[in-house]
Amino acid sequence: MPGCHDALSARLVEEAGFELGFMSGFAVSAARLAMPDAGLISYGELADQARNICRAVSIPLIGDGDTGFGSAQNIKRTVQGYADAGFACIMLEDQVAPKRCGHTEGKSVVSRDEALMRIRAAVDAREAGADILIMARTDARACVSLEEAIERCRGFRSIGADVTFLEAPLNEDEMRRYCASVDGPKMANLIEGGRTPLLPHALLESIGYTIAVYPLTLLNVSIAAMRGALSELRAGAPATAAMDFEALKAAVGFPDYYAEEARYRTV
Repeated sequence: MPGCHDALSARLVEEAGFELGFMSGFAVSAARLAMPDAGLISYGELADQARNICRAVSIPLIGDGDTGFGSAQNIKRTVQGYADAGFACIMLEDQVAPKRCGHTEGKSVVSRDEALMRIRAAVDAREAGADILIMARTDARACVSLEEAIERCRGFRSIGADVTFLEAPLNEDEMRRYCASVDGPKMANLIEGGRTPLLPHALLESIGYTIAVYPLTLLNVSIAAMRGALSELRAGAPATAAMDFEALKAAVGFPDYYAEEARYRTV
């Protein structure tokens, strides 16, 4: 499951044949604000980005809902808002606000009781009619211990979370302990240069993971490509990696637009 940050990157995920995509809060904060994933982006900005992203594709998407943006009532509103935007699932976490990317420094988590309250509120919103699944994430591995993170995931499942996500296990053994200790679907977060090893898909599946998310790959390679092109332009040379103009027009949808324009052309 690749991460996306805007409508075009979401469409490219679908075009490449993936069955599922993920709106990464880190990537949206970077692309929309040019700011780090440190609680700086708001619910309204993420929800607006979500609507554009979900409209651009037909595959199901999971949306990063951060901490839910406040109290139980805020969390319920966030869940309903993400469902209205078109997400198939929302991810909610147990960090103290303002939250941070799970593979960076300075994280802290709320108490286990508050973490469970957040997921209980999300499940209540789902049960009240929000057509969306709930993914419960914990960052307690880095802030407390692996054992605490596993216990939180068990608690999340007991109150109705559809998927759990134990962030940033440090090695294969920790990944195996989590998968063996918690029932239900589980997600592995695979970040190039992050804290969790990038294990092969077949091994992840055999360990017990259901989803392997690559949340930052598209953002990562796009920054590298843009820097390379800018360096070439600065030196007075054309960008060697650039597509030709016809391919660019096709990528952003001009052929479909022209076909529709012809259908409704009047004489």
